[in-house]
Amino acid sequence: MDTIITRFPPSPTGYLHIGGARTALFNWLYAKKTKGKFVLRIEDTDAARSTKESVDAILESLEWLGIDWDEGPYFQTERYHIYDEYIEKLVESGAAYYCSCTQDEVNKMRQKAKTMGLKPMYNGKCRDKNLKKGDNTVVRLKTPDSGVTIVKDIVKGDTAFQNSEIDDFIIRRSDGSAMYNLAVVIDDLTMGINTVIRGDDHLINTPKQILIYKALGAGIPLFGHVPMVLGSDKSRLSKRHGAMSVGEYRKMGFLPDAMINYLVRLGWSHGDQEFFKREDLIEKFDLEHLGRSASMFDTDKLMALNSKHIQSSSPEILAGHLIFHLKNLGIKAANDAFTRGVIKTLQPRSKTLVEMAKGASFYYLDEVEFDAKAAKKFLKPDILNVLQKAGDYIKALEEYNQDELEGVFKQIMEETKLKFGKIAQPIRVAITGTTVSPGIFEMLLALGREKTIQRIKTAIIFIQGKE
Repeated sequence: MDTIITRFPPSPTGYLHIGGARTALFNWLYAKKTKGKFVLRIEDTDAARSTKESVDAILESLEWLGIDWDEGPYFQTERYHIYDEYIEKLVESGAAYYCSCTQDEVNKMRQKAKTMGLKPMYNGKCRDKNLKKGDNTVVRLKTPDSGVTIVKDIVKGDTAFQNSEIDDFIIRRSDGSAMYNLAVVIDDLTMGINTVIRGDDHLINTPKQILIYKALGAGIPLFGHVPMVLGSDKSRLSKRHGAMSVGEYRKMGFLPDAMINYLVRLGWSHGDQEFFKREDLIEKFDLEHLGRSASMFDTDKLMALNSKHIQSSSPEILAGHLIFHLKNLGIKAANDAFTRGVIKTLQPRSKTLVEMAKGASFYYLDEVEFDAKAAKKFLKPDILNVLQKAGDYIKALEEYNQDELEGVFKQIMEETKLKFGKIAQPIRVAITGTTVSPGIFEMLLALGREKTIQRIKTAIIFIQGKE
């Protein structure tokens, strides 16, 4: 069996969005599953709209998602000489020809056909003129006058297109630039692409591309056209449905594995399974279970999956992603034992990495700022004795672990006759500045003995300053 070679060819006219990311994922997963190759190609022939910023953003988004490529990125603007070579071959073989008809002439042909109840199209005026290349000539492919072109599709099944309704379409403009359908076919042909998975909005282009393959005497790839992703109201997906660029989802605190998991489920299924690790997807992905129906984007489902992935990921992996969000809060952190310990205290309750970063921020501060309401309620003179005992006893511990900390709290409870909550909450405020935090013991352990003692001392000074 030939090596499976798939591709993802984004246009750098903007950021990578959900639909494009899903297309890239399907092609990447299939290449991984079959131990094939995944090729990245940048279709940058739209000079007016293509930007380096968009190229960089697309590459960055793919890298964040963990979608790597075996070849590329190739750029179409660097391949014009290859397109010219193949166009000339088509002209020499009689499969294509030069056309000197102006746009005005073509418009009149289309209008005439329309008034006759026919499909508006070019009438083949220059087909048999054997024209030579001129300043204003285009090159058209000579398409069959009868018969059908069948698109064999792994997702949609066979779709037949009447050749009589496909005119002799342009494959090279008068300025010498190759048209989209020609460039795509030559790219796929020369890069060995034999499997094309893409959105069904491209299906209209496929019969023309098949005719180019046939004119070149080349084999035709396996096609799979997947339905579009829709919003919750079944209209075309847009920002109002919560759909943004992949980079925005990163900023919002989603894990790449959660995004991968959610994207693959927008059009592919494996029984009733919803939660997938990356390695599960590579093992189980196939083309046979790509859906024929449009999928609806649901932010709540994405959030639920993200929460599960946060809970199931190792602190080491999460730390690598959390550092990005801590940096956005002005906090410098490293993927070290301290940060991993912090993550363990927040992991069970965090839905996003932004939420986790905000919850983690107090750990990294040199000095916490006390919430006014929390300080007024819990940092009062009558709690000074508790804080002083806590600081002294923690300092005197031989081992700084949960059993020893629990012993400190029991000792203070016995000596002061106060219940656990009356002790724990003032200490929580002293440590974090607020009344909300992870469990008191896991928090103190993650913070460390030195910082714990220092913050208790700061709270004591704060209370004494109010007396």
